[in-house]
Amino acid sequence: MVQLHFSCPGGDGTLGYARDQLAAYLTRMLPDTDAAIRAELTVAAPMPLPRGRWDAFLDDWYRIQADPGSIRIQGSNPRAVLLGVYRLLHVLGCRFLMPGTDHETVPVISPEDLCADLTESASCRHRGVCIEGADSVENVLDFIDWLPKIGCNSFFVQHLEPEAFLKNWYDHKYNPLLAPQALSGEDYARMYREIDQAIALRGLLHHRVGHGWTCKAIGFEHVCAHLPAPTDEQRPLLAEVNGRREFWQGVPSNTNLCYSNATAADAFVRSVVEYAARHPEVDFLHVWLADEYNNICECDTCRKTTLSDQYVDLLNRIDAQLTGRGLRTRIVFLLYQELLWPPTTARLNHPERFTLMFAPISRTFEKSYADRGPIPAMPPFRRNHITLPATVEENIAFLEAWQKQCGVDAFVYDYPLGRAHYGDLGYCAIARIIARDIPELPALNLDGYISCQELRAALPNALPGYVMGRMLWDNTLTYDALQEEYFSALYGSHWQEARDCLEQLSALSSPDYFNGIGPRVDARLARRLHKAVDAAHALHETAVRRAAETRGLAQNAWHLLDYHAGYCRLISEALAAQADGRQAEAQQQWLTVMQYIREHELQYQPYLDVYRVLEVATKYTGFALDVPR
Repeated sequence: MVQLHFSCPGGDGTLGYARDQLAAYLTRMLPDTDAAIRAELTVAAPMPLPRGRWDAFLDDWYRIQADPGSIRIQGSNPRAVLLGVYRLLHVLGCRFLMPGTDHETVPVISPEDLCADLTESASCRHRGVCIEGADSVENVLDFIDWLPKIGCNSFFVQHLEPEAFLKNWYDHKYNPLLAPQALSGEDYARMYREIDQAIALRGLLHHRVGHGWTCKAIGFEHVCAHLPAPTDEQRPLLAEVNGRREFWQGVPSNTNLCYSNATAADAFVRSVVEYAARHPEVDFLHVWLADEYNNICECDTCRKTTLSDQYVDLLNRIDAQLTGRGLRTRIVFLLYQELLWPPTTARLNHPERFTLMFAPISRTFEKSYADRGPIPAMPPFRRNHITLPATVEENIAFLEAWQKQCGVDAFVYDYPLGRAHYGDLGYCAIARIIARDIPELPALNLDGYISCQELRAALPNALPGYVMGRMLWDNTLTYDALQEEYFSALYGSHWQEARDCLEQLSALSSPDYFNGIGPRVDARLARRLHKAVDAAHALHETAVRRAAETRGLAQNAWHLLDYHAGYCRLISEALAAQADGRQAEAQQQWLTVMQYIREHELQYQPYLDVYRVLEVATKYTGFALDVPR
């Protein structure tokens, strides 16, 4: 067995974890080697600095030097050292293809193969994922473990606690074939802390909250509450819409406040500041408003200003109180829905505390930022009568308007794996959009990408997430090279057949259609979807043949493609019927889709988020759910 002798400063958990990871993988890769290897893992400042706006805590750089007798990895911070460990393992042939250690390839090598000499810094500062969907705690922990292996540095725990996403799974929402699991508040609290500890162990930048502050300001700790009516004490704090102050659609987290009401504004500010004081482990605290639009306050005082002006005033008050308490928490503010329109008069007093987050949730995913044409004029703001921008160019118009007012640290909060990916049956088109978007971020003055997405997004595979992570680290990589790297590692020597089948399914399907963009009756799309049924059958035949010829990871990957082929056939039939205008038939076929994925959910749980597929199909695609919402 290989003998590893480490020189690694004590006292930092992430450096110790990097050491343990390097030892564990090299022990597997050099099973019959008696050689001794000296390994040194240290934090060091890069010289010269690799970027103009450099922050050793936020920005990642490493230098890797390895030969048969020694390994030296220096990083700009402990997380960067861990990233350097995984990069060395990648150079040596390891591939981290999906969340979960059973989706990795770890080759056996000889000591002579232990050679590397490279220095790299990340193309983007912000590289991470925000939790969505229905997740077991194991799903979340596996995903956090995967992030640094593909070059990412951030994880975003949305809401005050990730209660909604865990309950969606453990309650088996929208899958009546599975009995809800009876878990206590203590059980959930334990899961929350396991997630926090996993983030901290890897030194990942910890993003937190977002939506939920409007709930907390009126006394709710949970964002998933549905309530029929506010109390007499709460009602004056809520936005007045159509002459009434109510919970928007019965959901406090979707309800805006009357931000001109001093009691409501004070409670909002106090909630954020007190949370920041109690949670110093949070690096980026997201301060957002309600998660719906056309529901902002119409009272006489609020009408005298804009929501964005009120928002910036709240942010400045939060900043002042954090400064007064000596807290350096970074605040992320959101360009989303009504907040896409910049303020008319208010400005950030101390921009250095803030990070701008551009959230083009209504954009198309059949066109990249790289395809943008002339940027149009921004439409006028009309209180509670806004229409969300649909095109790439329309969305960028809002971003540029904000950037003219505040040149702050910024990233895009994007959604290719949050809804639209269900419409790309091959996952190749959505992966290609990601690959074309990321190199465009510097031209948009955006220093990174946080993906708002399901963590169970690997049917047929996790190529889009893999491309995202690898290119956020190095935006000079190409889609074709990454696709070959990924498919050859996952499917083995016949990987081109998997690629060709999935590329065909991508060409015949539509991310935008599933995401609710465009007319529901579309004869041209219907013809493509009818062809997708045949393409799914061809994938089935190929997958069955290749699964019988392979073993291990590749065999499992081909089996997954066989299941995916059945899913694609059924969903293509349902979508084709809807696009043909045969709505009753489409709904009957959709019932068959729901039955198929519900019956198999436990078998394929890490790969497909059944709850989220059904939620998106009901809210956006045009199908109906067969259980109460």
